[in-house]
Amino acid sequence: MGIEPGLVGKALMTVGEADTALALRSGEVPVLGTPRLVALCEEAACAAVAGRLEGGHTTVGSGVQFHHLAPTPVGEEVTAEATLEKVEGRRLSFTVSANDGAGLVGAGRMTRVVVETEPFLKRARRES
Repeated sequence: MGIEPGLVGKALMTVGEADTALALRSGEVPVLGTPRLVALCEEAACAAVAGRLEGGHTTVGSGVQFHHLAPTPVGEEVTAEATLEKVEGRRLSFTVSANDGAGLVGAGRMTRVVVETEPFLKRARRES
């Protein structure tokens, strides 16, 4: 695999009504919901290793430590960045952060694991 520490990925979104805590049922306010922000950071982590995995492989999320620090209103643009900090076998550890026009929105760490896609999907379908 061509995966080494230092790889960086980015993901960008504009907050829509469907991205709010209210719509996601993770809160009662119409601002960017934490689950959607975490998903944006995972998208950035995936982008960091895009095109570097062997054929038939992908990464799956296995751990998240995240702090959502500030509210972001509908219509605001948010950019997430993930940096690959450590590679331990199949385990990839990232630091992540997200910013909007006012500054830092969230930050944390994520772990993803490299898996063979087909065997992984068979396990998910409980096939043998």
